Amino acid sequence: MATGTPDSQARFGQSVKGLLTEKVNTCGTDVIALTKQVLKGSRSSELLGQAARNMVLQEDAILHSEDSLRKMAIITTHLQYHVEQSSNLQDQLNHLLK
Repeated sequence: MATGTPDSQARFGQSVKGLLTEKVNTCGTDVIALTKQVLKGSRSSELLGQAARNMVLQEDAILHSEDSLRKMAIITTHLQYHVEQSSNLQDQLNHLLK
C-alpha cells in the first residue's frame, strides 16, 4: 500500500507548505489592515470628542456674548433716557434764563 512516490509526496508537502505560507501572509496582512482601521477609528473618535468640547466652548462664548449684548442694550436705553432728560433740563434752564 504505497501512498505515492517520494517525489509526489515532496511536491504535496511543498504545495501544502506554500498554501500555509500564503494563508499566514494573508492573515498577517488582514491583521495589519484591521489594526490600522482600529487606530484610525480611535483617532476619529478622539477628534470627534475634541470637536464636541470645542463646540461646547463656542456655545458658552456665544451665550456670554448674547448676555453682554442684552446688558449693552439696557445701558444704551438708560443712556438715551439720560440724554433726553439732560436735553429737557437744558431747555428748561434756557427758558428760565430768558
